[in-house]
Amino acid sequence: MLKSFGKTALLVMDIQNGIVSRFGENEEVLLPFQKAVEAARRNNISVIFVRVGFSEGYPEVSPQNKSFSAISKFGGMTVSDAATQIHESVQPEPNEPVVTKYRVSAFAGSTLEIILRSRQIDKLILSGIATSGVVLSTLREAADKDFALTVLSDACLDADPEVHRVLTEKVFPRQADVLTVDAWIDTLENGVG
Repeated sequence: MLKSFGKTALLVMDIQNGIVSRFGENEEVLLPFQKAVEAARRNNISVIFVRVGFSEGYPEVSPQNKSFSAISKFGGMTVSDAATQIHESVQPEPNEPVVTKYRVSAFAGSTLEIILRSRQIDKLILSGIATSGVVLSTLREAADKDFALTVLSDACLDADPEVHRVLTEKVFPRQADVLTVDAWIDTLENGVG
């Protein structure tokens, strides 16, 4: 009998060309993401991809925004730019939404919450780059919106390993279960999810 985790979604956040490229040619860092996506698909868990991208002319970018104002000056990162496309290692299937956000949190200016509510999803599995960016911001906002949360610690990357460690070991456990991809897959196989 096929197990159903229909009220759960795996968020694959900012695994896009322009961000993945910051980690060089080390394709091994993407293996946990691939494994999580495959496990979600096998277990009928919704997979939702989230990317950051902007409209031509950057109307969404405020000059006061330290993170994004530089992008508007130097170009790139528009929704049609190669840098904002989902990385080939985890290509979305036709039924899997790709949500575009305009700030750090996956909810910021996106259709994510509408999709989650429409599908009656109440549990989120978080993965993404960077741990201190999209994962932290999305976790905080999702917790405030009363979603049950799990963070896949090895399917999160950060340029600063110590920041990643502190977040996954000390900060995230206050609001989420923190598991490795393999430990999460074990919970799926045991029907816990």
